[in-house]
Amino acid sequence: MRNSAFQVFKQALQGDVGWKPVWRSPDPKPEYDFIIVGGGGHGLATAYYLAKKYRQANVAVLEKGWIGSGNVGRNTTIIRSNYLLDGNEPFYEFSMKLWEGLEQELNYNAMVSQRGIINLFHTDSQRDAFVRRGNAMRLNGVDAVLLDREALRKECPFLNFDNARFPILGGLSQPRGGTVRHDAVAWGYARGADQHGVDIIQNCEATGFLISDGVCTGVATPRGQIRAKKVGVAVAGSSSRVMAKAGMRLPIESHVLQAFVSEGLKPIIPGVVTFGAGHFYVSQSNKGGLVFGGDIDGYNTYAQRGNLPTVEDVCEGGVAIMPMIGRARLLRMWGGVVDMSMDGSPIIDKTHIEGLYFNGGWCYGGFKATPASGVAFAHLLATDSPHETATAYRFDRFSRGYMIDEKGMGAQPNLH
Repeated sequence: MRNSAFQVFKQALQGDVGWKPVWRSPDPKPEYDFIIVGGGGHGLATAYYLAKKYRQANVAVLEKGWIGSGNVGRNTTIIRSNYLLDGNEPFYEFSMKLWEGLEQELNYNAMVSQRGIINLFHTDSQRDAFVRRGNAMRLNGVDAVLLDREALRKECPFLNFDNARFPILGGLSQPRGGTVRHDAVAWGYARGADQHGVDIIQNCEATGFLISDGVCTGVATPRGQIRAKKVGVAVAGSSSRVMAKAGMRLPIESHVLQAFVSEGLKPIIPGVVTFGAGHFYVSQSNKGGLVFGGDIDGYNTYAQRGNLPTVEDVCEGGVAIMPMIGRARLLRMWGGVVDMSMDGSPIIDKTHIEGLYFNGGWCYGGFKATPASGVAFAHLLATDSPHETATAYRFDRFSRGYMIDEKGMGAQPNLH
């Protein structure tokens, strides 16, 4: 069933009894051409583009929980392409362009809101660094605007410009940045993949891989063995645990990244604002809640919960630039387990095991990369060659000395 204003009106007149499930719940078949392990945003997007773009309908997505239970529903919803390095900037700009047409592509309201993102700077040297980043963005055809103090004050008059410790001197703006409803992305891709024949199998954990003579021929699950010509793994913070079942040790650490939502407030923040003297980023949802986050917690974990010192640190950053939020009540908080690579950039590549492919190491950037990651991983699975925007995202870059160290901190919590 396609969504439309007519369909909404028709169903309302009929008492909303004609709506069908958004996707099927099939039993797994004994064999597929492709199995995608992980039913988050990246896994679902990969399956969708495999089916639609590469005409591969015999595809299964295996999700150990339910659709939307992982990081795709546990993030701060920000999309942007304001990166510096050549290995990253074209990829994230490709993703941004896909976001701009996503709702029409999927026929699903993902609430894409391009209200802009502003990165604040507080020192002359930080301003120079943002000038460099903005120039790199513009060389790649990406929108970037440097705001001086007065221009920024017109955009964000609520900021504490004269903070004694962190005076705000200006900001780097990407007007096309913004936010997207995170769980709607999962539902939209799941619905689209299902409509193209993909089997989405929930509560079906990959407990092992069927590997013989260096070739992966399928996956072991509690519902039996499922064979496939190719297996792609996109499981975010569970990457190391899952790939260990194939005997692989990844250059990845798992950390929890907390996110928060305040009580509903009147409209305050025009888009997304990030603190330059600490790690704090905030936007405002359609319901009025402030959605914000900051650093990863300083220890390795697979638990979707955080600790109080990080809560305190994040809230301190917010109050430093916006003292008026100090009396706002915190409505809820959650944690997502992020896969932190050693250089802070992702991996989309074949493994040394024939038929086994990997997508992970997204660090803070997983949600904003969802559409491009899906296209790039689908391209790799379908053609055995990297997508043109993801040629740098290889396993061997660490041994070859071609790291893409966007911020020079990788998985080190003490550097964030």
